[in-house]
Amino acid sequence: MLSPRSIRLIAPSGYCHNQDAAQRAVSRLQAQGHQLDNLSAITRRFQRFAGEDGERLNDVNQLATLSTLPDIVLAVRGGYGASRLLDQIDYVGLQRRLLNQPIALCGHSDFTAIQLALLAQTGLVTFSGPMLAGNFGAEALSEFTLSHFWQALSSPTVNIGWQTHSPDAGRWQGTLWGGNLAMICSLIGTPWMPQIENGILVIEDVNEHPFRIERMLIQLQQSGILARQRAIITGSFTSTSLSAYDNGFDFASVWQRIRDEYQLPVISELAFGHDADTVTLPLGASATLQLEQGEAQLAFTGHPTLR
Repeated sequence: MLSPRSIRLIAPSGYCHNQDAAQRAVSRLQAQGHQLDNLSAITRRFQRFAGEDGERLNDVNQLATLSTLPDIVLAVRGGYGASRLLDQIDYVGLQRRLLNQPIALCGHSDFTAIQLALLAQTGLVTFSGPMLAGNFGAEALSEFTLSHFWQALSSPTVNIGWQTHSPDAGRWQGTLWGGNLAMICSLIGTPWMPQIENGILVIEDVNEHPFRIERMLIQLQQSGILARQRAIITGSFTSTSLSAYDNGFDFASVWQRIRDEYQLPVISELAFGHDADTVTLPLGASATLQLEQGEAQLAFTGHPTLR
């Protein structure tokens, strides 16, 4: 039985167009005994955003001044809008209030921009994982997603295993980081991009064709970022389709080119991203990645855990 938790909602990105899913998630979480705060973020709307920039920024900056911290800060959804806030976030205040505290900031997709900016500016480790509407509010809840979420937030050391067709083999140690690839690339050349040495870069995306994914990876290489990584883990790349014009140019061929051109192991097929089944990963934690005969293991530690 899960211990009841305090959950504060934030909506720094797009308007939650699936209001039914969000309300379903709220009902489910409350029925389990969790206390939810800032529910007005769900229905806020300005143009395509979950409120005006100042309202969405306030969701984030208020965390620096709360007298009592919630256990979990949960993004309502992704979309677009986080990038507009990055230069106004109170990084000093957030670092002072949140660093080394047992608090989990969780979300993915567009929220990746804020997560990586926090990592770059404050060293704060946050969780790339499920969000309110799309995951907790899904018509059919994923037990896989839920179990991995609560395990990541409550266990000081977590091990994840999966099968992969990657031809690589070995053992790599480094800092686990990444998230949505389009958002990672949007931070190149800005103060919000973490300077990770010996990284284990995990990537996922949605609505992006293989050629766009390859182009983004080339940009990371030409920016000097891939040269500082020990390995890449690829999650799900959903809602895209190939045509006859591609003539075999698929995600597997993109991964193989990265191996060949940049001598980087690419460990594929982790359940991570916009699919219903997704693991929860702490961005900025210490990690060990192993691969032998198609069996991958990822262990991470050094992330905030709930009391």
